[in-house]
Amino acid sequence: MSAVLADYGFVTIRLSDDWQGADFIAHHVDGETFIKVQLKGRLTFEKKYQGKDLYIAFHSNGAWYLFPHDEVLECFLSKTNIGETQSWKERGIYSFPGLSKKTQKLLEAYRIYEK
Repeated sequence: MSAVLADYGFVTIRLSDDWQGADFIAHHVDGETFIKVQLKGRLTFEKKYQGKDLYIAFHSNGAWYLFPHDEVLECFLSKTNIGETQSWKERGIYSFPGLSKKTQKLLEAYRIYEK
């Protein structure tokens, strides 16, 4: 992920523990932009990340995605049924084992790299 973000002018700073939910900080060369990033193995939303100004990064089928958790969660809650699932209601987490055409379309603007 660090190499991908470097292409966009970011340097990453790995954190030793999940500081405010983040695995690393990405600092842009503009000197003003900092983003807190949680790295995931697949598309995941968690209630514990809400309100923390976190970005989620994950890899799927040769592509990397980076998105603002709360903004995209809002979109997925309104356009999918994840908010009605037992996983979301009881555990506060929902993850997708793979990306359907619908989820790919919803995430299109956040795809930052593809082989």
